[in-house]
Amino acid sequence: MASFDAEALAPVLAAADFKSIEPHLAQLDKFLTLRTYLGGYSLSPADELVWTAVRSNKIAVGLIRKGTFLNAARWFKYIEDAHPEIKEKAAGPKKAKGANYNIGLADTSNGVVTRFPPEPSGYLHIGHAKAALLNDYFAKQAPDGKLLVRFDDTNPTKEKQEFEDSILHDLELMDIKYVSVTHTSDYFQQLYDIAEQMIRDGGAYADDTNQEIQSADRKNRLPSKCRDRPPEESLAMFREMKAGTELGRKHCIRARIAFDSNNGSMRDPVIYRFPNFKDKEPAPHHRTGWTWNIYPTYDFACPVVDSLEGVTHALRTTEYADRNEQYHWFLENLKLRKVNLWEFARINFIRTFLSKRKLTKVVETGRVTGWDDPRLPTVRGILRRGLTVAALREFMLKQGPSRNIVTMDWTTIWSINKRVLDPIVPRFMAVEKKDAVAVTVVGGPDASYKEERPKHVKNADVGTKLVTFGNKLIIDQADVASFADNEEITLMSWGNAIVRGLDKTASPIKELQLELNLKGDFKTTDKKITWLSSDEGNLVEAELWEFGYLITKDTLEKDDELDDYLTPVTATMTEALCDASVGELKEGEFLQLERKGYFRVDKALGQGPEGRAVLFKVPTGGNK
Repeated sequence: MASFDAEALAPVLAAADFKSIEPHLAQLDKFLTLRTYLGGYSLSPADELVWTAVRSNKIAVGLIRKGTFLNAARWFKYIEDAHPEIKEKAAGPKKAKGANYNIGLADTSNGVVTRFPPEPSGYLHIGHAKAALLNDYFAKQAPDGKLLVRFDDTNPTKEKQEFEDSILHDLELMDIKYVSVTHTSDYFQQLYDIAEQMIRDGGAYADDTNQEIQSADRKNRLPSKCRDRPPEESLAMFREMKAGTELGRKHCIRARIAFDSNNGSMRDPVIYRFPNFKDKEPAPHHRTGWTWNIYPTYDFACPVVDSLEGVTHALRTTEYADRNEQYHWFLENLKLRKVNLWEFARINFIRTFLSKRKLTKVVETGRVTGWDDPRLPTVRGILRRGLTVAALREFMLKQGPSRNIVTMDWTTIWSINKRVLDPIVPRFMAVEKKDAVAVTVVGGPDASYKEERPKHVKNADVGTKLVTFGNKLIIDQADVASFADNEEITLMSWGNAIVRGLDKTASPIKELQLELNLKGDFKTTDKKITWLSSDEGNLVEAELWEFGYLITKDTLEKDDELDDYLTPVTATMTEALCDASVGELKEGEFLQLERKGYFRVDKALGQGPEGRAVLFKVPTGGNK
């Protein structure tokens, strides 16, 4: 089925009775084989239409919940979990508060416009993903909701076009849709003009007090010696700053709010300053070049540009809570349109650092292979390791309402990921290449033959594969080492066999005989083992990679030196021989190797070293 007619199916699903509904659900189930959404790679109108129709029919919901249609059941639950806004719409205004994630925005009657405002000074990591996904979620709550991406490019000492490009790419990887891309630098002239007007109106002043004295005055709630400067004098200094003169470089511009406020952020914050290059050579802004010598601070630019761009709801982490009063002060003082604030907590993970400085260090020193290294918490790193966007979105939305900064165990998110993968991932067998044991099957077929078997025993829609049965097999050394002579074992997907003439004096064990006993009961054996026919053309080579934590400590303290806690070995590789069907998989696809775990294809067969496939093991939440 190449296309899906949601408009035709939805009313049928909503109205069908018990006798007539099954063929329509079967049609839906078939289309959803290996698909997350009905249309494309994100929530579509077709998903909303059909999900609502199914939900409105008690018979359909019952069959779905029962698991009669596996793919449709997976899709229905995922839409319900990852997009609770649909459930809220279906429930109506009185029941909307009962949504799964218990998150919502106030004052949405005039629409919803959110913004994701990253600084282009590094690659997005899992902490940024939470902000991006929450903004995306809220924008989709309203019928005509919009998400803007605005780069907060007010610090030329750290920012690069490379980082802008990477951020937009990572948003696409997360299936986040935005309506426009803007920059704070688009508003530099307006921000400068507004600051000039503030000075004229007495709302800001030029200050040449050195930073140490400024800091002490703010801490002790004392006014700056420059606070009562006449507007004309401050305006003249501001223009000296803009020109980059020696006199101008001694100054900054501060908002005149309340030097003695109980809230430290209200004690005359800096709104314009020169970039601090420290020991670096001065560099041009990556977009505006040398046009500007001075730049607005984030605290000043953010509320102003939010208002100018039509943002209705600005999402901020709870660490900005003390600055909310300041945010609203700028809007009120400048007579700009009001913006609602909505707070969420930052998220941290054990044995993980999110500091841009530390991440840059391990990349630049070669401790990892690049920004997409699967050991890094960058968006592209975690996706490359095997985290699905569906699991990432579900996890972040469940964390959404929390206002407590927590350090999460990775097992939680990987467990969600396993639940996403398990129903739809094809399953194959593999044997470790090193010391693989050659097995002769007594009573086996005289000539090898192939049989078609399901790729997933519980989901026929995943497809079939050809399995070769013969009298020459290979088995993992570790399995054979656990056998006892004359023990009955089970060859998975074939039947029972009895170990004959096992000689454990040899190490490693080279050969083994198994006497086939297809009448045996697999329920009576303790060992169910994987195997492969060693026939020529039946095996493909692969590298199985497994990754660990980069650091040995659950949480790095502020004064901890990163080098003191770096894990010496964080990646291990095992060469394996796999079912030939593994060679058909493409980069980015998932599979399960029986008894070895879930894997993501990082390089397809023929693309890895010496033509091998490269498979990255996907954590499942079972191992800490």
